[in-house]
Amino acid sequence: MNFTSSRITPSLAIAVILLLCIAGLPSARGDNNVTAAATPAKAQMKHANELLKKQDPPKVVPRLMDMATPDNTHVIVSLTKQRAYLLVGEEIALDTPISSGKRAGMTPSGSFTVLEKDPNHRSSIFGDFVDGSGRTVRGGVSLKIDSAPSGTHYVGASMKWFMRLTQDGVGMHVGILPGYPASHGCVRLPVDIAPLIYAKVKVGTPVEIGP
Repeated sequence: MNFTSSRITPSLAIAVILLLCIAGLPSARGDNNVTAAATPAKAQMKHANELLKKQDPPKVVPRLMDMATPDNTHVIVSLTKQRAYLLVGEEIALDTPISSGKRAGMTPSGSFTVLEKDPNHRSSIFGDFVDGSGRTVRGGVSLKIDSAPSGTHYVGASMKWFMRLTQDGVGMHVGILPGYPASHGCVRLPVDIAPLIYAKVKVGTPVEIGP
């Protein structure tokens, strides 16, 4: 008893108690790690939301649209701005958002002309495999890589108001516009704008696709 009391001084006992209390506290460094780990996730979410922001709506100039005919119009498509323009001479009669190829090069750049017009076109490459009753068995398929399951047949994706630009299927038509490039190469147009452009172009109308 005398040995214990002589070896454990009051100051030593206080030091031991303080160490035990500190050991039970959460680590400040650990808390900082949690905060740091959460920060990149928030930044990524913010970046994704910015990509999904809505595009500016279409702009139509009635005076110029009244003047526009298939004989005096041409079309310019900007891949960086994700916009298409119907022009009468050098004046913009219609300015609309688009969605082009989701990867660089899928929508070709250069000078083209409208090769074909088809108001109820269906894709010969992208579509669905459906059964005899019309039920979709596999959706969003590509005939380049997918094979039809037994008992199904291919139905091409709808491309209303289709204006063909290349022999391998690139054209302008109605499609979903998520706010960024998302197509397989075609230039997607809003559902209420595609028929306006369709009515003002003809086979042979110049179309310029660039930055």
